[in-house]
Amino acid sequence: MFRFLTPKSIRPPFANYSHGVEVPAGKRLVFCSGQLGIGPEDTVPDDVGAQTELSFSNIAAVLGEAGLTLGHIVRINAFVTDRAHMKPYMEVRDRLFPNPAPASTLLIVSGFSRPEFKIEIEVVAAA
Repeated sequence: MFRFLTPKSIRPPFANYSHGVEVPAGKRLVFCSGQLGIGPEDTVPDDVGAQTELSFSNIAAVLGEAGLTLGHIVRINAFVTDRAHMKPYMEVRDRLFPNPAPASTLLIVSGFSRPEFKIEIEVVAAA
């Protein structure tokens, strides 16, 4: 379905992600806005891993509206508010996306719309 791109001429990825993903012509793309680790009742767990789980759960719900799953994700952009949050985020991501993994970028940012948010994740999916 997709061609995962990891050229031998450049340094291998630092973690479980692909340098690029080629989506064949004729595929449908779904762009998902950034999803925070917040539940339907406005609950936000303090734990970064739990926020990451909720973020991906929210993404799964958005993709489900389009008839897609997390397995259709070709690109992940994730944002955390502290370097210490990288490991819990990557543990959840690596469990949800075994090799070959989507293309991915992880950035450290100064904050989000509410101070209790520690992570936000946006994705592109294709089918």
